[in-house]
Amino acid sequence: MVDAAWIPDDDVIAHANLTALMRRRDVPDLSSLHRWSTEHRADFWATVIDELGIVFDRPPERILGSDDPEHPGWLAGARMNIVSSVFAAVPPDAPAVLLRRHGRTETVTYRQLEVSVARFAAAFAAAGWQPGDRVAIAMEMNLESVVAYLGIVAAGGVVVSIADSFAPEEIRTRLDITDPVAIVTQDVVHRAGRILPMYDKIVAADAPAAIVVGSEARLRSGDVRWDTATAGTDLAAAPVMREPAAHTNVLFSSGTTGVPKAIPWTQTTPIKAAMDGRYHQDIHPGDVVAWPTNLGWMMGPWLIYASLLNGAAFALYDDAPTTRGFCEFVAESGVTMLGVVPSIVTAWRANGTLDEVDLSRVRVLSSTGEASNPDDYRWLMERAAAPVIEYCGGTEIGGGYISGTVLEPAVPSTFTTPTLGLDIRILDDAGRPADEGEVFLVPPSIGMSTELLNGDHHGVYFAGVPVADVPLRRHGDRMRRLPDGRYRAEGRIDDTMNLGGIKVSSAEIERVVSAVDGVTETAAVAVAPRGGGPDQLVVFAVPDGDVDPDVLRARMQQAIRRDLNPLFKVGAVHLIDTLPRTASHKVMRRVLRDRLSSR
Repeated sequence: MVDAAWIPDDDVIAHANLTALMRRRDVPDLSSLHRWSTEHRADFWATVIDELGIVFDRPPERILGSDDPEHPGWLAGARMNIVSSVFAAVPPDAPAVLLRRHGRTETVTYRQLEVSVARFAAAFAAAGWQPGDRVAIAMEMNLESVVAYLGIVAAGGVVVSIADSFAPEEIRTRLDITDPVAIVTQDVVHRAGRILPMYDKIVAADAPAAIVVGSEARLRSGDVRWDTATAGTDLAAAPVMREPAAHTNVLFSSGTTGVPKAIPWTQTTPIKAAMDGRYHQDIHPGDVVAWPTNLGWMMGPWLIYASLLNGAAFALYDDAPTTRGFCEFVAESGVTMLGVVPSIVTAWRANGTLDEVDLSRVRVLSSTGEASNPDDYRWLMERAAAPVIEYCGGTEIGGGYISGTVLEPAVPSTFTTPTLGLDIRILDDAGRPADEGEVFLVPPSIGMSTELLNGDHHGVYFAGVPVADVPLRRHGDRMRRLPDGRYRAEGRIDDTMNLGGIKVSSAEIERVVSAVDGVTETAAVAVAPRGGGPDQLVVFAVPDGDVDPDVLRARMQQAIRRDLNPLFKVGAVHLIDTLPRTASHKVMRRVLRDRLSSR
């Protein structure tokens, strides 16, 4: 494949988890394996559960309880606690977490992590909280947040995930939706040489009683320090067994449009995350996984489960991932699977951050969060001599719906296959099968949500979907199937613009204009002129050095005319220091549109 930046060799293919699964199922190729996984869902997920070593207090009577795509009833009749599976089959002295903090690198073994989790679960019970009670976590992703996360789940509780970057009002919104009995947080966050408040923000948000990591904040009456809360030594209590559909975590949609959707994860959702990690990111026992993230969006819990349920360790760094220190930590920790978001890669390339950094132990890279820049990702694959597995999904899926694998050539910024256990349909505006249009998912799959805490789940995902050969579920992405069978993401349906009567996605515009000299990042939006008339294309650009916006506009217009469509006109270019992003690093184009309308 002429445009592939990486091609698997015989050793990669022989080592891959997918190869072992194909051998186990006696199927000849990846497409046959995927077809089996979607046509025989119960058999597929039974195989995944066996391979992951999922532990049950009472085994399921049936893997797939119902043919209802909205309420499939996975693992009917079972009793379980997913935390039991985290520590079930891994040697207790194997590394579970590698972390860099205060200038030192520490290793936490599976046994040490299990003891800490049990201690927090004991504290949960000692506080008088009951199974099903919700406890929020609002802090950076560090060892204490991981311990609290698994401890709450082990005690039968439900984690409410809140990103540490949110302002008090955003924190308050999420607390109001979920009404937790307590919150776990930290005093301050140290990031890129700055000290950022955290405890003060949860106080301003009128948060409930807090368990606080660190000693730099003066606490409210009723709040306690982490060391005090976890000082108990009663570690005898086993994880509390629950029904498979019992909630373990409430996460939120990005919140770029109105009130964020509150999406519950259940005891089964981690199985989806771990399956993706095993077969698409090719995580093996003994691997080390790093992915700069936060518990406030799905990749935080994903990192915990995709690593630990596969017998791997994960690596946590206590500062910004754009720094050279992070890249050196990746090398020193022996990271084998490195996750990124496109903005991080853009910064690494622009600043020479990876110069002389040894990435020889990185076997696999993976990317999610937003559409990537092909030039950046070709550079990254050549620099690391490893594939980038593009990975797209959502909180309400528990992982990805489309991805790549280590068995296929890696072409920058493209996907190769729907994830195992899932299928997709691409439909045009008339609801007909097409190579470009809105992508719909074919349910059911373990990991897919079946309810919302603050919304009509049926209305959001199923009402009014086109009639097809199979039941469909709405997701909201635009996708293009390329002539060679690969796929390219084209942003969200609500980021589609109409320019001169032609529909085009923001991502498609941004791919072209981001390649011109003088910019590091761009965001494209369409706005209606004050006096009425067709939408105008406006590009927000993060400049690379001292550039004139009119010069950039001319360059972008030339690039669009040459590489996209001569009918698309760039109305204006606005320079901006940084693009506004959600906690999951997605560009908030709505904020940019609102900024223009308020002028």
